[in-house]
Amino acid sequence: MNVLVIGGAGYIGSHMVKRLLEAGHSPIILDNLSNGHEELLPGGKLIKGNINDAALLDVVFLSHKIDAVMHFASFIEVGESVTDPLKYYQNNVSATITLLHCMIRHDVRQFIFSSSAAVYGKPLYTPIDENHQCNPLNPYGRTKLCVEKILNDCDRAYGLRYMSLRYFNAAGADPSGVIGELHNPESHLIPLILYAALGKRKDIKIFGSDYETPDGTCLRDYIHINDLASAHLLALQRLMDGGKSSIYNLGNSKGYSVREVINLAESVSGKKINVTESARRAGDPAILIADSRKVRNELGWTPVYEDLSQIIETAWNWHKNRP
Repeated sequence: MNVLVIGGAGYIGSHMVKRLLEAGHSPIILDNLSNGHEELLPGGKLIKGNINDAALLDVVFLSHKIDAVMHFASFIEVGESVTDPLKYYQNNVSATITLLHCMIRHDVRQFIFSSSAAVYGKPLYTPIDENHQCNPLNPYGRTKLCVEKILNDCDRAYGLRYMSLRYFNAAGADPSGVIGELHNPESHLIPLILYAALGKRKDIKIFGSDYETPDGTCLRDYIHINDLASAHLLALQRLMDGGKSSIYNLGNSKGYSVREVINLAESVSGKKINVTESARRAGDPAILIADSRKVRNELGWTPVYEDLSQIIETAWNWHKNRP
């Protein structure tokens, strides 16, 4: 199939491109490279441009006979979404509407959406299943939920079928070491810890050590980037086989505390990591763990990297060997 991968030069997108190529598909990547990196692409055809450029999208759909679309081009920084919400609504929502208009014009009705556990807000129970109420705590989460509602309406009105995949914490790197996580600025816990291990930063900060958890620090669910990509591939196949639209949580259904992640990173890297304790950050729930039984049962998804030390090891191999 010809799969249009929006934001395919980014962290998740580049790993998805690699999996599509391995599965025999033809990925066409549309990325403006504002957050993506051309050198991360393992193949496929790169088109530099924006998804809010309707004329460019028309050219892409006409010239490549697109069968399905995968969307990884959202802005993701929670803090920035609070200080500059219109930037997030413009890119994450408005530009996505432009893309959906184009899909309808060209009769492409299969869409994979990169969503987030941020749609849930403060959990009422854990692990969190897909029936949990959605009450996002920040504009970033609200943009994701807004697109999900738009997709539901598009399914009813135009027959545009979609899979919305709600990530918990994507982590790790492809075992080949060729591609991995490369954000600027970096805000994710595991790469920040590994930067401290490499001496690229002086310490790692723990935001809050008085939560009602076994060691007082937040518990989070981590999923390896290749397991994430595998779930997308299964979701795509289900849509192409005529499956109905659906929403799935993607996580390992295991919680690791911030201290546990630091200790595992020290064990994997063999480096001592300096830790500084700080006050809690506003809006950080104590526990965020996915109930992923639905994607396992309905799509047959089985993660390969269920142990966090394996995930951290792939990330360490990537970061320590980067120039």
